[in-house]
Amino acid sequence: MHGANDIGPVIDDLVSANEPRLIAIRRDIHTHPEIGFETIRTAGIVVDELRALGLDPQTGVGRTGVVAEIDGDAPGPCLILRADMDALPIHEQTGLPFSSSVPGKMHACGHDVHTASLLGAAAALVKLAPRMRGRVRLVFQPAEETQESGARAMIEDGAADGADMAIAFHNMPQLPAGQLQLVRGASTASSDEFKVTLHGLSGHAASPHLANDPIVGAASLIMQLQTIVSRSMDPTDPIVLTIGHIQGGHTQNIIPDSCAFEGTVRCRSAAARDMAEDTMRRMCEQGAASMGLEAEVDYARGVPALQNDDRIVDTALQALTQQFGKEPSIEKDINFGAEDFSLFSERLPSIQLHVGSGQPGRDDRLHNSDYQPDEISIGQSARALTGLALALLS
Repeated sequence: MHGANDIGPVIDDLVSANEPRLIAIRRDIHTHPEIGFETIRTAGIVVDELRALGLDPQTGVGRTGVVAEIDGDAPGPCLILRADMDALPIHEQTGLPFSSSVPGKMHACGHDVHTASLLGAAAALVKLAPRMRGRVRLVFQPAEETQESGARAMIEDGAADGADMAIAFHNMPQLPAGQLQLVRGASTASSDEFKVTLHGLSGHAASPHLANDPIVGAASLIMQLQTIVSRSMDPTDPIVLTIGHIQGGHTQNIIPDSCAFEGTVRCRSAAARDMAEDTMRRMCEQGAASMGLEAEVDYARGVPALQNDDRIVDTALQALTQQFGKEPSIEKDINFGAEDFSLFSERLPSIQLHVGSGQPGRDDRLHNSDYQPDEISIGQSARALTGLALALLS
């Protein structure tokens, strides 16, 4: 028997005993990938596993999400543990025996790993519930990879109601399998989209003086917009502005009536986000007017930056170091990817834990058709989530 305070080996024993099943669940989900809100089969697996643990899962949260709760033996706060379940519209090229059976769909971001890992944590926490003061809320989310956010849908259905804090996690192939990493401050960026349409006056290419060319105006504005990054923003609070699409005209000898371009703006703070939008609108509207054009700016805000709460990071750093005997690394890289768990972090003190999934001898990357995460990361994620829950609810 382990000592009362020697929780690391207790967790390790519980997860290790269940690890082969967790790997089997992951491979089953991997073989049958579902994208967006289509995660019906995956949610069914989750529900069956949770019911087998004696839990009473709620289905249809945020359309196809699943929520279940584990109560401790004493009153206390409510902690959300969240895993995403959806795959990507990518045709798998791994050649693995459990590779995708659905052409054009693949778990290329490791959400199959996440789903299995949270089920592993759930199984351990059910047995360790007497040690908890409070409640763990398990959130299995669809549609993290799509423009229509599954996190938003689940929050609108009450998944965050009454919760006090939240933890998400993500496998990271750039880290060796099993290595843990925490982040201070923002771990992702906000992701906003825009479309600017310039309206001018069409005419013959041989008589440009009789027209008002929106293509020239678009070219000028696209170059000016880069000065938002280089001259309008605080260099210590960086942003990324990218134009990814431009469309104007239909043939080579006609100046068109309009030209449109589209792109994204990514920021790591709310202040930079507000400044970027205000500056962009002003530059487009005033710049177009100076050229005799009219600018129509359609600016749509997506998810905010995922902000990690310092107090939870401090608790996690201490707890994980004690549990595993090795201090997690602290991320220093600036990441401008987006993650809709940020909608939870916008409401609740939250962190996102990174778990290494890189296999020796491979150089994998997320969202790649040959992505092969090391399955060691499943057990490691389950152990870490269990330990964090007990540390935060002790």
